[in-house]
Amino acid sequence: MRARCGGVCGVWAMAAFFAMAALGVLPLAAQQTTFYVNVKLVSIFVNVTDKNGAIVGELTKDDFAVFEDNRPQQISVFERKTDVPLNLTLAIDTSGSVRKDLDQEANAARHFAHDILRPQDQMSVMQFATDVSVLTPFTRNLSQIDHAVSELRADWATALYNAICEGSESLGRQEGRKVLVLVSDGDDTAKSSTYADALEAALRNEVMIYSLIDVPIEASAGRDTGGEHALITLAEQTGGKHFYVGEGGLDKAFAKVSDDLRTQYLIGYYPQHQVPGAEFHRVVVTIPRAAADEFNVRNKAGYYADTPARNN
Repeated sequence: MRARCGGVCGVWAMAAFFAMAALGVLPLAAQQTTFYVNVKLVSIFVNVTDKNGAIVGELTKDDFAVFEDNRPQQISVFERKTDVPLNLTLAIDTSGSVRKDLDQEANAARHFAHDILRPQDQMSVMQFATDVSVLTPFTRNLSQIDHAVSELRADWATALYNAICEGSESLGRQEGRKVLVLVSDGDDTAKSSTYADALEAALRNEVMIYSLIDVPIEASAGRDTGGEHALITLAEQTGGKHFYVGEGGLDKAFAKVSDDLRTQYLIGYYPQHQVPGAEFHRVVVTIPRAAADEFNVRNKAGYYADTPARNN
């Protein structure tokens, strides 16, 4: 019969089991038993705004409910305005379809880095056009970041989905919050990776995407609204957010990203009663006491299981 006391009990049970084994006091049947203990903590970063779009940052653990594959979960970890270290990749589209002043773009990126990075955080910088280039790997050195964004160079095609895949895989090797900030109009012309590839890479590596959509000529007949929609849905599915670069320019859009990241809740749970054999587990976070339209709750759509799920 499997114990149902959660991950902590499972750890103590395993410790006791191995201690008895070391002393040679286990019966033969027990020595031949294989134990499976699920101790993986699922971490969800959550943003809440009210019906007017204002950030709601004073909720408590008891305000939230979490469901995995429609099955209720018990919240084990809860933090407001989480201090979890931030790993941020800034990926900037420098293709011909985004006609903007690279000097102004570099200045906005510098301001963003100086504003958001704390001593425990780090940032990498990428540019993407025909190819994807890493201008600096993850660093806490602001001078190194300043130099990287000064190296932006324009090219022709747009390898947007390649950039998301490569950025997500790089972020996936880091510990803490993983955020990919994209500056683009969404017009992918490289076509070597797909939207599905990009979304899966982001979700598998637990990356939140923030899309800063730069539309050079809003009423243009050649405007890629499909690309814009892709940037919007990528942000929604990964728990991030999209912003249009309009009045106020990139500085204002970067400031909105910074505000959003500073007001995230961290909710963690040990999965109970998982759907057996599911590769992808869908996660929904709600505020039960509130009316349906009172709050907008944002979090990633779910996560990929590392191993086939087992019944608890």
